[in-house]
Amino acid sequence: MTKARAVVLHGFGPADVMQLETLDLAAPGAGEVLVAQTAIGFNYIDVYQRSGIYPLPNPTGLGHEAAGIVEAVGSGVESVKPGDRVAYMNAGLGAYADKRIVPAEKLVKLPDGVGDEMAAALLFKGMTAQYLLRRTHAVQPGEMIIIHAAAGGVGQILAGWGKALGAFVVGTAGSPEKCAVALRAGCDIAIDYSKPDWAQDLLAATGGRKARVVYDSVGKTTFLQSLDLAAPFGLVVSYGAASGPAPEISMDLLNKKGCLYVTRPSVFPHNADPATFRANAAELFAAIASGAVKVDIGARFKLADIVAAHRAAEARATTGAILITP
Repeated sequence: MTKARAVVLHGFGPADVMQLETLDLAAPGAGEVLVAQTAIGFNYIDVYQRSGIYPLPNPTGLGHEAAGIVEAVGSGVESVKPGDRVAYMNAGLGAYADKRIVPAEKLVKLPDGVGDEMAAALLFKGMTAQYLLRRTHAVQPGEMIIIHAAAGGVGQILAGWGKALGAFVVGTAGSPEKCAVALRAGCDIAIDYSKPDWAQDLLAATGGRKARVVYDSVGKTTFLQSLDLAAPFGLVVSYGAASGPAPEISMDLLNKKGCLYVTRPSVFPHNADPATFRANAAELFAAIASGAVKVDIGARFKLADIVAAHRAAEARATTGAILITP
């Protein structure tokens, strides 16, 4: 029996409902792997799930991604062996832990050029950017794209990778300081969306040009403007709700705004098949190797300080990725 420290949620609420507990882990069974985790990723979906916006059965673990070293394997596991460096982002909840049993099919081996912290900070966010830029819409050279929250973890990856694909990248962020981060990440233009007339400011900056795709992870406070900023026959991608759920709209509004398309995708269905997951991860690792995707770890927290990590995220007090270490 192996001991593990893990965050357990017994009910929804503010950050302090999370409890760090000691659990007993049995030896890995058939098709399973025991991973000694070295770095754990934070994603804003963790806040949605902890607070009850996305309800879960309780008690439950939290966290979707981590990197570490294979400590033991169960019967039938041939894809990895003890000592291998691995990462995952779709193995179910429970990544907030120092050790964890994970199905082998959910693991991807890390190449030499991708460190554990880089993988934990990038995998979920990078795989999100990968499907948004290459699957939801395959971004083409010369297209204009808009990225809301461009100073955040996913936003910075979208900006840099989108620029490498040849797009004209317009970012929005919530302060002049965050706009500067967005510009450094690869945006051609960055607009402060904390200002009342930010959408008009954006169109003024682009000379009236609207976007082929608007990537909206903010939701409530940006979605209607996103419809206004999409070009005719353009696509608005709602993939998060940092300010609250996007408002419900009439289908006729899409026609009136320019025969628009709207979608609400998720990273998990795009990576449900193990072979597809590994192929998508290989595309991400290639983008990292090329320099199109870079890691920006904005803050580090110990697992014991997970409450502080969530509070910092909810206060939007950080830029880039939040990393958790055991």
